[in-house]
Amino acid sequence: MANGVMMPKQGITVESCILTKWNVKVGDVVKKGDVLFSYETDKSAFEQESEFDGEVLALFCEEGDEVPVLTNVCAIGNKGEDVSSFAPAGATAEVKVEEKAQSKVEEVSAPVEVATNVAVQTSGELFASPRAKNLANKLGVDLKDAIPTGPNGRIIENDVRVASVSANKVQTACQPAQASVDVKAYKDEKLSNVRKVISKSMMNSLQSMAQLTMTLTFDCTNIIEFRKFIKDNQEKLNLPSITFNHIIIFAVSRVLKNHRDLNAHLVNGDTMRYFEHVNMGIATDTPRGLLVPTLFGADTMSLSQIAKESKSLSNQAIAGGINPELLSGGTFTISNVGTMGIESFTPVINPPQTGILGVNALETRVKLGKNNEVIPYTAMGLSLTFDHRALDGAPAGRFLKELKEYLENFTFNLLAEGNI
Repeated sequence: MANGVMMPKQGITVESCILTKWNVKVGDVVKKGDVLFSYETDKSAFEQESEFDGEVLALFCEEGDEVPVLTNVCAIGNKGEDVSSFAPAGATAEVKVEEKAQSKVEEVSAPVEVATNVAVQTSGELFASPRAKNLANKLGVDLKDAIPTGPNGRIIENDVRVASVSANKVQTACQPAQASVDVKAYKDEKLSNVRKVISKSMMNSLQSMAQLTMTLTFDCTNIIEFRKFIKDNQEKLNLPSITFNHIIIFAVSRVLKNHRDLNAHLVNGDTMRYFEHVNMGIATDTPRGLLVPTLFGADTMSLSQIAKESKSLSNQAIAGGINPELLSGGTFTISNVGTMGIESFTPVINPPQTGILGVNALETRVKLGKNNEVIPYTAMGLSLTFDHRALDGAPAGRFLKELKEYLENFTFNLLAEGNI
């Protein structure tokens, strides 16, 4: 009995996924647990395993296609079964070429090497995806010149691009010699799905908000001494590794409770939605682009819990398999670029949040002592971007001032809470 394999639904907000790679082709025999294909949402990457034993009878889409969730992407069953009922509307099913049709192709008198460069359907027509055909028309490429690399010998977009480049090289070789100038010293690449989402989100943020950034520095002496103490006694105290970022997350989650306009969403431009707890977005640099996993209820966690949970979230985001539900629901965001030596920057708010805190690099400053002696100390800059529609500069400044005082007296505040 044939079965359709659907594009999974990863999270309630995900409507479609990009099929990034096929691990099987029509005619392959698979077992339960075999990886059929890889796919990604706008923020995470996954692999889909087969739930059935049988032969791959049809592929209904190609690599790079954006597929609605819960739509069939392939069919698995017994050899020769009819799978037309599983094909989604508008799909061009790639089914296994029957032996009779194959024998006709083999009888073509052209050299074998040339024949393998041509994609043929049972009707004898070229077998190319709609995208490939459209691109061929735009570039003026004859599909007969394209070498198919898609599933079951299908011509895909990249095959057309390769054929176009090859044709240009031949044409250039036949022209008179010119000055050695590379007329195409660049390479066009489509934005990744994640990059498109980031681009859209950033443009929407800047175009729809009245964003303003304030920056101040604080004396890091206390948190440097505290972190050194933790590092020196980590095994004795049975504590995880504590970073400056963990300390700042802890401090911000506590101070935000006194500044509800920054722990909120501005909905539809006219409604403030205030949150009881702090769901901290942690901006994370990943191989696929910027992702912001959410540490839910950060204000209820101890410093050790924040260290463990935030590290786990970041690792999941970097690995690419994080649950999409953990990439939404934030009420405030922290973006730390200090490790790259950035002294000051303007972070962009993640809508509908009303604020984001940028963490800058450590730097040496000086201050005057009681006897007017010059005392060097280590400082860190904090850059707060806030939505001026939701709050004014004075309350935003008060938040930064309180955060500065909390961090400069971090050890006392932590012990007062008894929440290490």
